Amino acid sequence: MGDGRAIRVLLVDDHQVVRRGLRTFLEVQDDIEVVGEAADGAGGVARAEELRPDVVLMDVKMPGMDGVDALRRLRELDNPARVLIVTSFTEQRTVVPALRAGAAGYVYKDVDPDALAGAIRSVHAGHILLQPEVAGALLSQEESGGAQGRGGSLTDREREVLGLIADGRSNREIARALVLSEKTVKTHVSNILMKLDLSDRTQAALWAVRHGLTG
Repeated sequence: MGDGRAIRVLLVDDHQVVRRGLRTFLEVQDDIEVVGEAADGAGGVARAEELRPDVVLMDVKMPGMDGVDALRRLRELDNPARVLIVTSFTEQRTVVPALRAGAAGYVYKDVDPDALAGAIRSVHAGHILLQPEVAGALLSQEESGGAQGRGGSLTDREREVLGLIADGRSNREIARALVLSEKTVKTHVSNILMKLDLSDRTQAALWAVRHGLTG
């Protein structure tokens, strides 16, 4: 960390053995601190609101509130934590909904430990982690929605906001960067999605990356 502060991580998984293994590895990283755990989505949302971690490692399949519903709830609350899905499920029908719900990316539970630490650092830095096949599925849905030729309808301010979305910024962070109110940023985001005929921020981020609007 450039400022000397460790990345604060929350673990959300219904298997205690998995949480213990993740904690054991992450606690030996000099720049990562595990600040808490939860065993289901509802508990994860509550702990994320209480602890305000930088990154949440979230399982998808959990009893009660699953990872996708927890992601949606965190987005509704405008919680600034970046969520990295840790899953044993490889099907696009499992991963894509999580990305649409606001995940910054995903890794598999058999990921190499060093790669996991790298993924945490990457999403904390604002990047979106997508495997090529999943990125391709999202982009094909974007194109089928007709967004390809509609970028010219965006205002300069909307392009600025879109670039910051692609950098992984929350509405609160965009508001701070552009000296706007959060309400104004939300209006810009809604206008961007409407003009590009996109359904969510993940599609918007991919559109921005593809069209060179990132910093």
